[in-house]
Amino acid sequence: MKKIVVANWKMNPETPREARRLFAKVKRTADRLRRIAIVVCPPAVFLSLLRPGKNLVLGGQDIFNEPRGAFTGSISAAQIKYAGAGHIIIGHSERRRLGETDELVNKKVRLALKTGLKVILCLGETARDERSDYLRALRGMLERDLDRVSRAEAKDLIIVYEPVWAIGGSASSADTPEDFLEHALFLKKVLAAGFGQNLALSIPILYGGSVTPENAADFLGRGEAAGLLVGHESLRADRFNVILRLADGSA
Repeated sequence: MKKIVVANWKMNPETPREARRLFAKVKRTADRLRRIAIVVCPPAVFLSLLRPGKNLVLGGQDIFNEPRGAFTGSISAAQIKYAGAGHIIIGHSERRRLGETDELVNKKVRLALKTGLKVILCLGETARDERSDYLRALRGMLERDLDRVSRAEAKDLIIVYEPVWAIGGSASSADTPEDFLEHALFLKKVLAAGFGQNLALSIPILYGGSVTPENAADFLGRGEAAGLLVGHESLRADRFNVILRLADGSA
């Protein structure tokens, strides 16, 4: 199975010219790689300006939880897909921090899957405790986020485990590859309870949280991650391309 690397540009860059330039630098590297799948998620206003490649596709960063209606400023799943996205990030910690609940995430997940988008579902704990009580919360989060998702729809899921305390340029440290592997196996067990073992094993689980060229190989190797969600470093083409080459070599 190909490793998956997702670039989350967040609210960057400021201009179409910068977006095209950054995308072109990434695409030149992506075109030379064969063993990975790359998803670039720019701000929605830039989606229609960028052209995907052989192993580089586009994704959106969020959608509204209703298919249509009088919702000023919102973007529907169908609109994101029409603009060129095949994937959509849902449940990112930055959205949850703004008040997005698991129930709202679930509505978005089900709507995106019904619209034909592949869902990149993000989840993770805000802190860890010595008794591992946070694992119960993590299980509940995944179960609520995927409530009423069918087995057929679950084939279009990508899970990103992103411990919230390790996210962002100001984070003190990333998780460890060994801890990621332990949590990925835990999430696989939760998925197996809902969708069966065979399907659960086929759902990729990516690591997200302060991914850099310095730690990417360890998460892909020792951590056995199916891929990576890259935030800040995806805006620096030279460093992001290093991550892409590392992922291609580990596949």
